[in-house]
Parts: sequence; structure tokens; C-alpha cells
Amino acid sequence: MIREKRKCNHYTQQQMANLLGISLRQYVRIDKEEDLPRRDILSKLIAVLELTDEEIGLYIKNIIQEKVS
Repeated sequence: MIREKRKCNHYTQQQMANLLGISLRQYVRIDKEEDLPRRDILSKLIAVLELTDEEIGLYIKNIIQEKVS
């Protein structure tokens, strides 16, 4: 879901990493929904991609489900 939103906004992974102030490697893990970012990074992600509450909830739920599986 994050990847799709990023692509709809025409950002590369490197651009997103730069906007969030993190490494490309860290952003790739966010893009693949492998890791839940720190609260400050998540806040920036929400602002940059203009995520809705529903999208944020789905994103967090997907990550938690992957960790439990």
C-alpha cells in the first residue's frame, strides 16, 4: 500500500528516503512493509503521502500480521 501511494505521487524510493531523513535501506523496508518506522518517521510519511487514517491502520495491521506469521 505504501509503495502504491509513493508511485501515485511520482516519488522514487531515494526521494522518499531523503524527504524522511532516513537511509535508502531503511526506506525500502518501509516500502515493502517489513518494518514499522519510528513515530517521527511515520508522521513524516503520513504527511508526505497524505495517508488517510484508514490507510495508516491498514499499513500498521499488515506489518503486525507479518511479524506474527
